Amino acid sequence: MSTTVTKLYLVRHAEAEGNLYRRIHGQYDSLVTDNGYRQIAALAHRFEDIPVDAVYSSDLLRTRTTARAIYEPKGLPLTTRKALREVSMGVWEDRTWGEVARTDAEQLRLFNATDARWQVEGGETFQALRERVPAALRQIVRNHPGQTVAVVCHGTAIRNALAVFQGLSIAESAKLPHSDNTAVSLLEFQGEEVRVVFHDDASHLPEEISTFAKQRWWKQDTGSMADANLWFRPLDMEREEDFFRQCRGEAWLDIHGSWDNYDGDAFAADALAQWRFDHNSVICVMMNDEPAGLLHLDLCREADKGIGYIPFVYLLPSYRKRGLGVQLIGQAVSVYRPLGRNYLRLRCAPDNLVAQRFYKRYGFYRVGSAAGTRVPLDLLEKYIGYGEPPRRGTL
Repeated sequence: MSTTVTKLYLVRHAEAEGNLYRRIHGQYDSLVTDNGYRQIAALAHRFEDIPVDAVYSSDLLRTRTTARAIYEPKGLPLTTRKALREVSMGVWEDRTWGEVARTDAEQLRLFNATDARWQVEGGETFQALRERVPAALRQIVRNHPGQTVAVVCHGTAIRNALAVFQGLSIAESAKLPHSDNTAVSLLEFQGEEVRVVFHDDASHLPEEISTFAKQRWWKQDTGSMADANLWFRPLDMEREEDFFRQCRGEAWLDIHGSWDNYDGDAFAADALAQWRFDHNSVICVMMNDEPAGLLHLDLCREADKGIGYIPFVYLLPSYRKRGLGVQLIGQAVSVYRPLGRNYLRLRCAPDNLVAQRFYKRYGFYRVGSAAGTRVPLDLLEKYIGYGEPPRRGTL
């Protein structure tokens, strides 16, 4: 047996949109979140004094972005491998976990149980993943005998690779823990032998930037993460206009404290016209079988500027303060990004401090004041493009 030992640090990518928006992002090319960039800075600090000879990642943006924490400070190139991608989720890609729980509940149960029978149209199987990723890692090790390599990969891919290297079957791999974003595992390869020195270590993350720390509330009551997952359907403006008016009216009164300047007929007529143009313009936010809020998009306004305009975002009072609002932003991104929009834009009252804090937390910045409105409103924007973000505004 060879006496040469190659060390391989296996790193999960930083928090990305799928983690934040509760959407299924296997090979969908999602962006790293603002909190993810804070995790990347912590990861860079962790690797400051660790000698590394080569850095690899999957070719998806969230792993390439995370890998910068390691290769840039050390002056190394980054090598990407498609074989290091996350498991392909087929027709589930970029759908919400809440939607899939309704439309494909049995397959979701199999996926969550790491069951070999899991299969969705256009996707991989766990067996295919277990063959692809470990083979890619072994090839990297063969390319760097006796050296230390860092590989930035994905959560399900890493979990299944660790199971293979520890001799666990697909069923047994369900016992392995899930890893936090930027968690690190260390493997030592000597010939065909693999030793897992440690796995899923996220000790470099302070609690305030840990993804897992923010998501503990998922497990309240039933322990099921799906309890907190929204889904979205078109709101039928011809049959459900009353719900639209209810949400618009409640929001106005909540923000402004009176009905002064309120024009419910104008709001409803505007939404109806946009719904007739595209039923995806007016969206009912759903929690299980109950309406939880409303998302109104204007697919035409400022489209020539690459902007995805959002006239209205609303959660019913009973669904607030539960961390759900960001999933509405995720739905807007999901609609507008395929249309080539690089920005989300919306209006927010300057004195609506709760909403102002919410939007700032999730990447919106003030870019000006809205013109011709009934009351003073700030214009807020969020960049959602794949290129380098432009200089930010002033909020």
